[in-house]
Amino acid sequence: MTSTPLTLTEIGNYQNTKLKEQLAYLKANSPYYQRLFAEHKVDVESIASVTGLVHIPTTTKEDFSNYNFDFLCVPRNKVVDYTTTSGTTGSPVTVALTEADLQRLAYNEEQSFICAGGKAGDVYQLMLTLDRQFMAGMAYYLGIRKLGAGAVRVGPISPQMQWENILRFRPTAIVAVPSFILKLIDYAQANGIDLNQSGIHRAVCIGEPVRHADLQPNTLAKRIGEKWNINLHSTYASTEMQTAFTECEHGKGGHHNPELLIVEILDDAGNQLKAGEFGEVTITSLGVEGMPLLRYRTGDICCYYDEPCACGRHTIRLSSVVGRKNQMIKYKGTTIFPPSIYDALSVVSEVKDYIVEVSKNDIGTDEIHIYISLNGSIDVAEQKIKASLQSKLRVTPSLSFVSAQQLQSMRPVESRKPVMIIFR
Repeated sequence: MTSTPLTLTEIGNYQNTKLKEQLAYLKANSPYYQRLFAEHKVDVESIASVTGLVHIPTTTKEDFSNYNFDFLCVPRNKVVDYTTTSGTTGSPVTVALTEADLQRLAYNEEQSFICAGGKAGDVYQLMLTLDRQFMAGMAYYLGIRKLGAGAVRVGPISPQMQWENILRFRPTAIVAVPSFILKLIDYAQANGIDLNQSGIHRAVCIGEPVRHADLQPNTLAKRIGEKWNINLHSTYASTEMQTAFTECEHGKGGHHNPELLIVEILDDAGNQLKAGEFGEVTITSLGVEGMPLLRYRTGDICCYYDEPCACGRHTIRLSSVVGRKNQMIKYKGTTIFPPSIYDALSVVSEVKDYIVEVSKNDIGTDEIHIYISLNGSIDVAEQKIKASLQSKLRVTPSLSFVSAQQLQSMRPVESRKPVMIIFR
């Protein structure tokens, strides 16, 4: 693996070679894929390039959950870390890593930080958990160490304590959920802290997008940018694929690390889609020892862009996630993905927090109810919220206004990510 940008020819040759190695490894070591190859009469030796992947059935999240440890390719005594998925879209699933997998993870995040303008000597304040079997926190920390930068591991603590550490250690960058950055801004403004004299120049944004699918800044990014002159770098990642897509300084989508992952965008029928067409992100991991995945459907709906990037990289770039396949909502004849609702609410300054609840009515169609806590009065906010929802969704879900305490009581206590939607 190298940090020098690869040419398109080099990317293709490298992926073809690594795919053949990975297929042979799965045939020799993976109980799950041994069964799949036998049941579907897949001759892995006949697949000589990435184009041959179409002859292999895809693997779903349900497969990975139902047969979790059948994906393990090494003896248990080679596993050095057990992580779990967040369980946002189902039951948490275990991903077991070897020492080599941890080194691969460190390399991935080092390259992600470099892509986002990071360098040795930077100091990153990590505003996310490093415990509870959460891969992302560990991955970022390993990547920072490999980069030669410094880390301030404060975790997901209050804005007040974040600022105490910022003013004490003077980090140059933060890793944070974008909506939490708004809370940092609110605290700074209320306490006379000059945001643009803080020494923080960039934010690696996790868990929430800061761009629309057309790569333009979304409402959340605009609200941050109005107050804080800070570079926002969107990311896309999942525990299962053990790899991240991170934006460079030009903000034109998350760059692919082709030495670590093969990416396909598939429609419901399994057809490969072209650049600019939205479908399900499907990945084949390269170089993973513990639990490698082959044509794994992530459930995330994106498109990719393949025109040259001004940063000089020749890799494809992924758009923001426009929705999850199992979270598509059909409401009053309109197809809605949750991010569209979030975007409509984020533009209303009076909205402090919210939870979207989706349920089935007695005739089996979707109902949407949004619970909202406010900064201002209901009379003013309600009209703004309804207008924004109607403008962006063309429909207006039911609304209830509740206290911040009531809203928090609706969320799962042990969730590692901010829960914005609940399916009943």
